[in-house]
Amino acid sequence: MPVYAYTATSAAGGTVTPDRGTITADSPRQARDQLRDRGLSIRDLIEQKAGRGQNLFNRYLAGRQSAKVTGLLQEMATLLGAGIPLIETLDTITRQHEGRFQQSIMLLRDRVAAGGSLAEAMGEQAVLFDPLCVNIVEVGENAGTLDASLARLVEFRRQASSMKNRVASALMYPGIVLSVGVGISVFLMTFVMPQVLEVLEGTGQQLPFVTVVVKAISDFLLGWWWLLLMATAGLVSGATALLRTERGTLGLHRLLLRLPVLGDLLRKQAIARMATVMATLLKSDLPFVRAVRIAQRTVRNGVLQGALVVCEQAVVAGRDISDALEKTGAFPPMVIQVFAVGQASGRLEEMLENLAADYDTQVDIASSRLTVLLEPIMMIFLAIVVGFIAFAVILPILEAGNVL
Repeated sequence: MPVYAYTATSAAGGTVTPDRGTITADSPRQARDQLRDRGLSIRDLIEQKAGRGQNLFNRYLAGRQSAKVTGLLQEMATLLGAGIPLIETLDTITRQHEGRFQQSIMLLRDRVAAGGSLAEAMGEQAVLFDPLCVNIVEVGENAGTLDASLARLVEFRRQASSMKNRVASALMYPGIVLSVGVGISVFLMTFVMPQVLEVLEGTGQQLPFVTVVVKAISDFLLGWWWLLLMATAGLVSGATALLRTERGTLGLHRLLLRLPVLGDLLRKQAIARMATVMATLLKSDLPFVRAVRIAQRTVRNGVLQGALVVCEQAVVAGRDISDALEKTGAFPPMVIQVFAVGQASGRLEEMLENLAADYDTQVDIASSRLTVLLEPIMMIFLAIVVGFIAFAVILPILEAGNVL
């Protein structure tokens, strides 16, 4: 049964009030009839479709609703664990939400009520539910342990979110300091310096070399700002076009992994996520090859993703995994050893869990070190830039007063 989003007005009590929401009906006409029966005057009625695209808006939407999706999965695990049927569970959860996310839950409910599985319904909303979520739910439905599978999925999503937040926090402060430094420098060079230099030039004295350099930069910013904007726009457009190509994206990912400190942090974060994904899938009784394929889509770095493709090909061809991974040069020896020993002993999911926990700790330590390292660097950079501009202003004033 389709889901419709409506905008209407209600004249109850002699006061006209707006009303928005969603309603399920077999057709638009039936939806309008149901709304009229409620005493609503319909202004707009739109059928809601499951989103599949991966455009920028959908990615932004998925990021904003990631926490809501985790909460939804937790609520479903709790209610299903209490013995409440799936349809009734979705009905209960629907009443706790509103807006676009409520419509997404109603689409899930509608698909399941029509005879489809929950995994299929989630697969139709790929913007919100990634392949890992869909596959774990599918395994849970087939094994009759959907509540346990959802609980395991919630635990993974919370761990992944915590790791992502730690890395983002480590980069946030240096980014703010850098932005403030650039903003202050541009303000000084375009508003303060021209007025001060005009007074100094009016005295007829020869300006020091430092002041001449700053004046040249200030004049360039004032006279050719449009050229800088065009050049910046051109660079951004060119970089965007390059990153849309597979070769350009792979080159950027390879460069990021080679950066000092940050590259090591990004590599460990990706490996921890990969190990957690594979351990979660293997514990859900998914075949190893299928787990590797899903892990490929969860690892965003093209270099590590390519290494997992090599791993999949080695398994399919019956070759040794450790040798294939070692030839890629993408993973540290410890990771290669875990795959080799885990595959031989049949305890791969347990060893991957331990590996993920170890790398998670290393990510925490590396992010703290990165913050400690970048904070003084940014502050020194800001002090040098602002100090250079201030020195260029003060020096001719001191010379004019015969202080030097």
